[in-house]
Amino acid sequence: MFKLSLKSIAATWLTGLLALLPLALTMVVLAWLVSLLNNLIGPSTAIGRLFAALGTPFASNPYLAYLLGTLVLLISLYPLGLAVKLGLRRPLGWLIDVTLRRTPLIGNFYNLADRFVGLLDKKNTDITSMRPVWCFFGGGDGVAVLALQPTSEPVELEGRPHLAILVPTAPIPVGGGLLYVPAEWVKPANMGVDALTSIYVSMGLTPPPSLPPQSLEDSREPDATSTPEKLPSVSEQQPKAQL
Repeated sequence: MFKLSLKSIAATWLTGLLALLPLALTMVVLAWLVSLLNNLIGPSTAIGRLFAALGTPFASNPYLAYLLGTLVLLISLYPLGLAVKLGLRRPLGWLIDVTLRRTPLIGNFYNLADRFVGLLDKKNTDITSMRPVWCFFGGGDGVAVLALQPTSEPVELEGRPHLAILVPTAPIPVGGGLLYVPAEWVKPANMGVDALTSIYVSMGLTPPPSLPPQSLEDSREPDATSTPEKLPSVSEQQPKAQL
């Protein structure tokens, strides 16, 4: 009886701990992010002094000047976004291509960050142009993989049409494998890119929508139903005697 009571108390305590743990971890992560941002762009850093210099004409207090400078920088992002929409994206992309992307180490980090930001940007045509699809390896009886289809144009490989699919990685779907699979293996998924991203970020905890059985039947290659040619009988093969 005493052991059972201790076990019940421990289970109840563990239940309370598990209920509080997500909130505690969230607060720890937020505190770490605030500390990291303070170390990177805080008032005592070089970037923070730059923000303070922007706000110095408007306030004499250093902390108030820092806040005003940060506000000025945030407001200045609007005309930058407007300029990008009006046509600055192409020359800005060219400048980044000839500078950052060609730097051996910095270019790799920039490409990774650019792809991650592209997933968050719903208006990025490079991402939204991709279509979520199901790929049934083996034509319907094999493994089903949720992937992105960059283009619907097939590629002929050994006389058979193949489609390109990109299988993302979990939990951060910013990379993956590019595969060329037979066209009949690929079927559209009833979801958008945002839903596919949430599925990979949750590592499968968010279930995908079901695919109708008819779509699964269509993914299988139909067998040839042509009837064999009837062979002529022995009497027909022998030539008739001329009278």
